[in-house]
Amino acid sequence: MTNSVSSADLTVSLRDDASALAEQITDLRHRLHQEPEIGLELPRTQQKVLEALDGLGLEISTGTDTTSVTAVLRGTANTGGATGQTVLLRGDMDALPVQEKSGVSYASRIDGAMHACGHDLHTAMLVGAAQLLAARRDQLTGDVLFMFQPGEEGFDGASVMLREGVLDAAGRRPTAAYGLHVMSSMADGGSFLSRPGATMSSSDGLVVTVHGAGGHGSAPFAAKDPVPVAAEIVSALQAMVTRQFDVFDPVVLTVGVLRAGTKRNVVPETAHLEATIRSFSPAAKERLKSAIPQLIESIAAAHGLWASVEYIEEYPLTVTDAVETSFAQSTVRELFGEDRHQQMTHPLAGSEDFSRVLQEVPGAFLFLSAVPEGTDYRQSPYNHSPYAVFDDAVLPDGAATYARLALDRLNLAASN
Repeated sequence: MTNSVSSADLTVSLRDDASALAEQITDLRHRLHQEPEIGLELPRTQQKVLEALDGLGLEISTGTDTTSVTAVLRGTANTGGATGQTVLLRGDMDALPVQEKSGVSYASRIDGAMHACGHDLHTAMLVGAAQLLAARRDQLTGDVLFMFQPGEEGFDGASVMLREGVLDAAGRRPTAAYGLHVMSSMADGGSFLSRPGATMSSSDGLVVTVHGAGGHGSAPFAAKDPVPVAAEIVSALQAMVTRQFDVFDPVVLTVGVLRAGTKRNVVPETAHLEATIRSFSPAAKERLKSAIPQLIESIAAAHGLWASVEYIEEYPLTVTDAVETSFAQSTVRELFGEDRHQQMTHPLAGSEDFSRVLQEVPGAFLFLSAVPEGTDYRQSPYNHSPYAVFDDAVLPDGAATYARLALDRLNLAASN
């Protein structure tokens, strides 16, 4: 029969056991932080995760096209003949090409690489959750699927893991999926934040080359100068997103690369620009794909030049399930109290490839502020900054949250 534990007792035991793991998962987080790896190939990170999971009795597999780790924990609780279900918990593992300037004692030892987005915390928390749940397998009325994912930062690692069958690793598709992301600002340390529906923007890329004809800088009339055309395109793109799109369904477009020429008195042959585009609805995303190339090509043509435009669809909108988000919010409040969760008023303009999992499985995505105690989050460096600092104190809370989500969601499924 099921090893019955009251909700209050489970809350206390999970928090206590997570606190007891604090030193161990903090050590793992620091070792990950010191050896950050970028992209889809994270061999040292993968090895650390495999070592940390060893002995927990999990069914472990690794990726073929990426150094992912997939682990399945089989619950052993007797559900009276009910069919057990599966809950997916995801943590991303990759770092960024950032030179660390945080000043922490465990700073990156790898030149030009840093865990500037807190994925080292996600990995350590998910390992902690695996340890907490492995000790409670007799309370699990189904299975837990742990998704340790490389390549979130622009490499679409979730798509690779989906292609390799992560959702079928337990033998049946998950009933629900949960992800968690730490923030180095945004709210007071220890605060959880979430919202139902659109939670993070979609992300697309834009690459443009304006083609002209080179010449002498003293006689631009004898050339076809792409530089003022590129400048006009940049200004027109900014005007477009505020004049052609609804302010209540906004678009964010930032030109991050603008490059032309080799010498000040030479009209260059080409000018190059690249931009990132964020939108918050499928309708806006679809319209952008046609409106942006049309605008750019028309401006170039008006000046007697032409432009090559590459519009790159990247991550879809992150949409959380209303029921699963409400469930996750209740779980956080039960674990830590009413004041620890905040309802987000609007989505973030950052993007996530966990969106691909949520397109397949209903789920929720939580944010957890890791702003150090005594620090004003409004003055804290944002994620991706070389100065970003994430407080180790949130590690046990993240681990306990992952674990409680799995336990309660499987029990809910078994009772229905």
